[in-house]
Amino acid sequence: MNFFEHQDQARRQTRTLVILFILAVIAIVIAVNAAMAFVWLWTKGVRMDGPYGYPRGFFATNTLVTLALIGGGTAIELFNLRDGGDAVAKMAGGRLVAPASTVLLERRLLNVVEEMAIASGIACPKVYVLDREDAINAFAAGYNPNEAVVAVTRGTLQRLTRDELQGVIGHEFSHILNGDMRLNMRLIGVLFGIQMIAGFGQHLMDFARYFVPARSRNRDDKGPSAALVVFVTGAALFAIGYIGVFFGRLIKSAVSRQREFLADASAVQFTRNPDGIGGALRKIGGLSREMELGSRITHPNAEQLSHLFLGAVKPSLVAGLFATHPPIEERLRRVYGRKVELLDAPVQEETPQQEPMLPDIPFAATGFVPAPSASAFGNSAGELTDLAPQLDSAVRDPHAARAVVYALLLAQEAGRDAQMAVLNADAGQGALVAYLADTIAAMPKSARLPLLDLAMPALRQLPQPARDAVLAMAARLIAADNRVTLSEFVLQTVLQRRLDAHAGRAVPVRYADMASLRQEVAVLLSLVAHLAAKCNGEPASAAYARGAAAASMGGDPIDVSLLGFERVRSALTAANQLAPLAKPMLIRALVATAIAGTRDMPVDTADLLRAICAAIDVPVPAIVAATYMQHDWAGA
Repeated sequence: MNFFEHQDQARRQTRTLVILFILAVIAIVIAVNAAMAFVWLWTKGVRMDGPYGYPRGFFATNTLVTLALIGGGTAIELFNLRDGGDAVAKMAGGRLVAPASTVLLERRLLNVVEEMAIASGIACPKVYVLDREDAINAFAAGYNPNEAVVAVTRGTLQRLTRDELQGVIGHEFSHILNGDMRLNMRLIGVLFGIQMIAGFGQHLMDFARYFVPARSRNRDDKGPSAALVVFVTGAALFAIGYIGVFFGRLIKSAVSRQREFLADASAVQFTRNPDGIGGALRKIGGLSREMELGSRITHPNAEQLSHLFLGAVKPSLVAGLFATHPPIEERLRRVYGRKVELLDAPVQEETPQQEPMLPDIPFAATGFVPAPSASAFGNSAGELTDLAPQLDSAVRDPHAARAVVYALLLAQEAGRDAQMAVLNADAGQGALVAYLADTIAAMPKSARLPLLDLAMPALRQLPQPARDAVLAMAARLIAADNRVTLSEFVLQTVLQRRLDAHAGRAVPVRYADMASLRQEVAVLLSLVAHLAAKCNGEPASAAYARGAAAASMGGDPIDVSLLGFERVRSALTAANQLAPLAKPMLIRALVATAIAGTRDMPVDTADLLRAICAAIDVPVPAIVAATYMQHDWAGA
């Protein structure tokens, strides 16, 4: 099962989630009406087996108030999560790790995350550390790969080796690449909503205890005191709220457990090392001998977020019907194919080996890329050789990373004078940008988009107005010479999708298949066909015919003069609203258009396809990612 099939499975599981949610709501509504009927009869002193008339609209009012609490709670929580992964990391008590951090354990973590991100062709996620958690655990969160975050506990940093840490990050990248995150984000809001009744009941009990006079009575001075009535009503609602807890745990156990098996297997596939994720799981099991649970999370929001984590966050969620994760022993058996011993997980006292400031791509960092024999960023030994220190520092600083973006647009000599005039008039960064641009120009073209990926965590630390200013300046630099080149379009497309104010928001599915977007698909196929004609020395019609056949379409390519990048952007916006299983067909058609009888893909073509993948929120296919692995940075 590939990325797109998992995306479709996630959509189907969303439907299961909706059904369970509806059942939970029905059960809560029935229970609330029964409890309120009991309270009404009790306050009136009426025998339970005698007839009694309820006020008009009694049950309708109870139902509407209950639905308002559940719906309002879900809506409020989803609104609170509008910032995606960052909001979840903060809910868990996470601290953002600065991309320029020089703390050795944090540096190692950042390098591992960068390795995985660059090899899989997605924006490098922000990284958070849960400083107060001594156990071994981690999670990934966000609505799409463009704004994902990865969070690990302090115990994960201090107790795992680099290989084990890489296995954990590989596990979390599986959740990013397989579409689990969006479902998990929705699940947080849904669970909060159906558990609102318990919270409302708790508030009523507190109100009766502290704010209602203990001796107050109703108007005819009969029946129980108002304080007692409010308290009993609150207690009943609090008890009913556990229906929400029951269904919440049931939903999480139904959604989470099989996905953890998949993520474990993906971690082994990404790293080609079962001792990575396997060693981490063995240490979680071993640490459980010292503390109650080796993956325990102590934060008050742990229960609400339990389905996101690598391991169970509470002992009560380890086994049984409501277990959010498979047993450690079963996960280890699937990783190793046999029973293995657990490991101790002491805190590392020795000084870890100095990490390089830039990562070397692991020898098999991703399941989407054939295992290369050399690093994409270095020589055959995986050592970095040609990334200048000034770039190394710049991509990690939020303000200097802006200069890297501008420098990527200045890497060509054509039109530089006009661009420099724009920079000097607006930001006064001309000298720094020109210096970085000269450095970038000396690097192979295959290094440029990965360099932008490295700068993404720093750029995403900027407030939205500053991000908008970066996008505006990039647009002005592109327009300075009154023309738009393909490389400029590629950079602008990636920047727009990752830095725009709506970049982290969920994108609705509006089109079931490519047949609904024939004109937009024709635009994208034509763009790639014209580039393939230029790179491969073949007619554009021949390249288009290959892609059209793969897309079950006919016709001829649109003339290049009629394309226009605005038309292309409009086509990408529509394509991003395709159903998950329709996107791989589009990508396959574009790849078929790009190559003719050979698996070698020019960098320009790979850059365009990489930008298209970024625009429609999918990982790059293997043949595209392999292009970057084949072009050695050391050869610059």
